[in-house]
Amino acid sequence: MKVLKNIGVGFLVSFIGSIPLGYLNVIGFEIYTKSNLWQLIYYLLGVLIIEAIVIYATFYFANKLNMNPKLKKWISIFSIGFLIFLTFYFYPTEGQNSINNTQESRFIGFPTFIIGLILSSLNFAQVPFWLSWNLYLVNKNYISTKKKLGFYYVVGTLIGTFFGMLALILGLKSITKNGVVSENIILNNIWVVFLALTVFQIIQLLRKK
Repeated sequence: MKVLKNIGVGFLVSFIGSIPLGYLNVIGFEIYTKSNLWQLIYYLLGVLIIEAIVIYATFYFANKLNMNPKLKKWISIFSIGFLIFLTFYFYPTEGQNSINNTQESRFIGFPTFIIGLILSSLNFAQVPFWLSWNLYLVNKNYISTKKKLGFYYVVGTLIGTFFGMLALILGLKSITKNGVVSENIILNNIWVVFLALTVFQIIQLLRKK
């Protein structure tokens, strides 16, 4: 019963947490649109390997890790800088009517598994996210910290992240396929999503001061 509880709690937290339109999901949609489902899966596996390390570390050392305000601040600043980079990176170049060919050659040309590894490694915001959640779940006795049971919790979180991201990306693809929103509109305006995320992060940082 405790095994199922740890898997279920991990799945629920990560599934819900992975659904918001973050940059990993946006780039996943870009990859799926330009290639195929298998390339998307390779990308997600790359993301999950880094996330597994982060979740494992923050889970087993949650009580020893004290996320001090200065560290939180620098993580936020780095996240803002990285989002600004992505905003300019995906901004359509002058005279570019479609993002397809240009972005495919300079981004999707890399192995999607490696892309997932790199981008997930740069997602430092996941450290305080998982640290706070793990501390909360442990303190409220929603999950067990015993090694074997903790393993099942980590497995549950990875399954939740995989299917959460996959569901969102396939959902976006379905929307564009059915003509609700043009695929080119989404791809040409990915930079707007990153800009909005940048503004949100800046507001959050200023509120903490």
